[in-house]
Amino acid sequence: MDSTKKPTTLWGGRFAKALGGDMLAFSTSLPVDWRLYREDIAGSQAHCRMLAKQGIIAQDEADAICAGLSAVLEEIDSGAITPDAERWEDVHSAVEDLLQERIGAVAGKLHTARSRNDQVVADLRLWCRGALDSLGLQLCRFQETLLVQAAAHAATSMPGYTHLQRAQPVTFGHHLLAYVEMFARDFARSRECRARVNVLPLGAAALAGAPYPLDRDFVAQELGFAAVAANSMDAVSDRDFVIEALHVCSLIMVHLSRLASEVVLWTSAEFGFVELDDAYATGSSIMPQKKNPDSAELTRGKAGRVFGDLFALLTLMEGLPLTYNRDLQEDKAALFDGVDTTAACLDIMNGVVGTLRVNAARMAEAAGGGFTTATDLADYLVRQGLPFREAHAVVGRIVRICLERNCGLADLALAEYQAVCDRIKEDVFDAITVEGSLAARDLSGGTAPDRVESALAAARRRLKQDSAALS
Repeated sequence: MDSTKKPTTLWGGRFAKALGGDMLAFSTSLPVDWRLYREDIAGSQAHCRMLAKQGIIAQDEADAICAGLSAVLEEIDSGAITPDAERWEDVHSAVEDLLQERIGAVAGKLHTARSRNDQVVADLRLWCRGALDSLGLQLCRFQETLLVQAAAHAATSMPGYTHLQRAQPVTFGHHLLAYVEMFARDFARSRECRARVNVLPLGAAALAGAPYPLDRDFVAQELGFAAVAANSMDAVSDRDFVIEALHVCSLIMVHLSRLASEVVLWTSAEFGFVELDDAYATGSSIMPQKKNPDSAELTRGKAGRVFGDLFALLTLMEGLPLTYNRDLQEDKAALFDGVDTTAACLDIMNGVVGTLRVNAARMAEAAGGGFTTATDLADYLVRQGLPFREAHAVVGRIVRICLERNCGLADLALAEYQAVCDRIKEDVFDAITVEGSLAARDLSGGTAPDRVESALAAARRRLKQDSAALS
């Protein structure tokens, strides 16, 4: 930086020296907070209109300021103005400096009854509100994609797993609906978080409130805030809403990562349940046969990055005394990164799921392997009058016989079954089929195909309501 060039700041009267180049580079937030320029200008215009309404500045002055801010917005949007960290300390000083270039000294009246402390929080709340709305739309779109696949495979059998060992038959549609439930909870959390974000801090000024007859409710209405902050000190120092937004992102990433891990398994030759579309896979630089599930692996890896953003904010806030501290400048980088990463992963996994090619025959083959209907055999014995624990032990002995003979439950003859337990009848073979197992789970939340269809209908109704809430 040219040592003779003085950066534009919103302070400096009591300082004999300009900010040093190394300190400016160290302390500037402009490369990060420049993306708040729309929110900064919107907040400034609402504040300005309120100042005129309350007679704190003249109406013609407010008109000039608002028109000048609109001109600045148009120029930034067009790309005519770009961030210059050697010229401006942050987005707030940039906007005010650009405004003064266009309308002169009257621009200085904009900051009446306002501090950067309440200004930056207002900007951040506006941005966060929009980000949560956008994530909500993505969550709805992703649920719709999952529902399309689930509907196509409402009766497609596959093994369900515990401990990553085959456990009981389920349907692929039922499996995907589990993720629909997860992302529906994520959507609900995003809306609950949005309600706490949607509080106006302007009027808190630096920390103690402003000595002017401000109409905070008017500004809140102008900016679409549902309430005004009740305490000026809390208003400027609160970053709970940032932490909560990152918590929402973190749980979305937990769910995306779990699904991504299953996609990685399902696409392997050992499973062979699904195949990724070429658009979401990569190859190897040395092994020409490879088709790697990089889309899923990258999503899984990026989960840790978002968790890191959350913990960075928790660590940042821990122990900070009231009220504003410059440490809080670090909040935006973590928030922006966490939201951006989550949004990118939602987009990618939406494409992955929407283009999956399902190998239903391979799933069905696996669904009946590994004695997945052994529990159905135990339940059959319970219906014949055996206590479940006794039935469990009987089936365990039958499984051991099958293991010794290297065969499945359906391969034993009735006489062999009856040699272990004389309560077993011919109808046992109906009970231990995959189809019989699925049909038996005919209760709310179960994997019976008819119940899956009912769950699909309920999920569609809920999704319709959630989507409407965003409009």
